[in-house]
Amino acid sequence: MPVLVGILVVLFLGVLVSCIKVVPQANAYIVERLGAYQSTWSVGLHLKLPFFDKVARRVNLKEQVADFPPQPVITKDNVTMRIDTVVFYQITDPKLYAYGVENPMQAIENLTATTLRNIIGDLELDETLTSRETINTKMRATLDVATDPWGIKVNRVELKNIIPPAEIQNAMEKQMKAERERREAVTRAEGDKKARILEAEGNKESAILNAEAEKQAMILHADAHKQKMILEAEGQAEAILKVQQAKADGIKLLRDAGADAAVLKLKSLEAFEKVADGRATTILLPSDLQGIASVGTALSQGMKATANAQPGPGYKDACAPDTGYEDCPAE
Repeated sequence: MPVLVGILVVLFLGVLVSCIKVVPQANAYIVERLGAYQSTWSVGLHLKLPFFDKVARRVNLKEQVADFPPQPVITKDNVTMRIDTVVFYQITDPKLYAYGVENPMQAIENLTATTLRNIIGDLELDETLTSRETINTKMRATLDVATDPWGIKVNRVELKNIIPPAEIQNAMEKQMKAERERREAVTRAEGDKKARILEAEGNKESAILNAEAEKQAMILHADAHKQKMILEAEGQAEAILKVQQAKADGIKLLRDAGADAAVLKLKSLEAFEKVADGRATTILLPSDLQGIASVGTALSQGMKATANAQPGPGYKDACAPDTGYEDCPAE
C-alpha cells in the first residue's frame, strides 16, 4: 500500500510538472483543448489541464528570412532568365499562421514565383536589369496583401540574382566592351581637343606678349634716338654759339686793340691768299686796297669767278689726294 501511494504521488507530481509551461521571449504557443483551439500563450509562465490541453504549435515571432531558389521567368521581349529572391517576413498572428494555410513557407514560395513572373512579363530585358527597386516594391506590396490572411507580414523582398542566358550575357559583355571603348575614344578625343585649345591659346598669348615686347622695344628705341638727336642738336647749337662767340670775341679784341690800316691790309692779303689757292683763273684785285669795302667786293667777285670757272687742259686739282695739300675745303 505505501508503495502504491508513493507511485501515485510521483505520477501526480510528474503530471503537475508537465502541465507547467514557460514561453520564452519572441515566441508564442498555440494551445488546443480536445483538438480545438483553446488559446495563444505569450511570454511567461502558463498552466494547462492535464490530458485535455496540449501545445499544438510553437511559433517564432522574430523576423525571418526565406531564400528561394532561382525561378525561370520570361520577359516581355521573350527572353528567358532565372531570378532568385529573398523574402524577409514576420509572423504577426500565431493563430492565423497555425490555421490559415497548411504549409506557409511553400505557399510563400509559390506566391513569390507567380508574382515575379507577372511583374517580369510586363518588362523588357533592359528594364528588368535596371528596375530592381521597382520590382522589389511591387512584389512586397503583392505578397503583403496575399499573406495577411495567414498572419504573416512581408517586410522586404529583394532580387538576389538575375541570371540571363549565356548568349545574352556574351552580347551584354560585348556591348559593355564597345561602350567602354567608345567612352575611352571620346575621352581621348576630348583630351586632345582641350590640349590643342590650350596650346593654341598659349601660342596666341605668346604672340601677343612678343608683339607687346617689340612695341615697347621700338618705343624705347625711338625715345633713345629722339633723345640722341636732341642732344646732337643741342651740341651743334652750342658749338655754333661758341664759334660765333669766338668770332665776336676776335672782332672785339681787334676793335679793343685799335688795329690800324696796315693790320687790316695784312688780313685782306691773307684772305686773297686763300682765294688764290682755288681753281679760279682770274683774280680781281682792288687798285688801292684802301678800304674794307673794296676788299669785300674783290673777295665776292673772286668767289663767283671760282664757281663759274672750268679747269683747263693740264689742270691738276690742288686738293687731289696725292697732292698733300692740307687746307682744302671740306666736301
